[in-house]
Amino acid sequence: MQDYIILDYDGTIHDTMRIYKEAFLKAYEWLVQEGKAARREFDDSQISRWLGFNSKEMWNTFMPTLEEEYKTKASGMIGEFMVQQVIQGGASLYDGAEKVLEELKRDGNRLIFLSNCKEAYRDVHRRFFGLDRFFDDFYCCETYDFIPKGDIIPYILKEHPGNYLSIGDRGSDFAAARQNGIPFIACLYGFGSREEYEEAERFANDVKELPGLVRSLRTVKNS
Repeated sequence: MQDYIILDYDGTIHDTMRIYKEAFLKAYEWLVQEGKAARREFDDSQISRWLGFNSKEMWNTFMPTLEEEYKTKASGMIGEFMVQQVIQGGASLYDGAEKVLEELKRDGNRLIFLSNCKEAYRDVHRRFFGLDRFFDDFYCCETYDFIPKGDIIPYILKEHPGNYLSIGDRGSDFAAARQNGIPFIACLYGFGSREEYEEAERFANDVKELPGLVRSLRTVKNS
């Protein structure tokens, strides 16, 4: 049976804060100018905590009383700015990430992209970074009306039957894997914290560690 890996993207392969921070601050400044938010300062940890949320979850948690039209507008502003940053060359994968993806493929794994992103964001990254070289299929939450990843994974399992592992940097990635009985490798170098996935099977301190961790987990699973 074919070996598959479900890979989160932002915080696992893509160093998202390079383009998300400025996008978030621009959208928040617009809300301040519209009289919908109080002026305040944010440190990086207060901004990066929203990475890994889909856009609906993020705004419903960050500013739950904000009118839906403003949530939609602010979310769109962030998405559009990030897409433009990718096109202009402002985005970056983690150092060594492309070699890691190549190594995972050479080891016989098929890679599945699963992200809480929008389709335009997924598509611009596919084009700019040539992600089709690595990934066998792409899934994002907008396609499924922003349902949780754990509810998207059954579609993946149905369309691509095989033996699965999952890799991600947030508690939502871990919860999605657990919901579907899939072993999980947690990326401590991303935007989550160890407390979010304390019971993960493996922990990566650097993206370059992923191939070795996958091999060790496959060995245990198959023994």
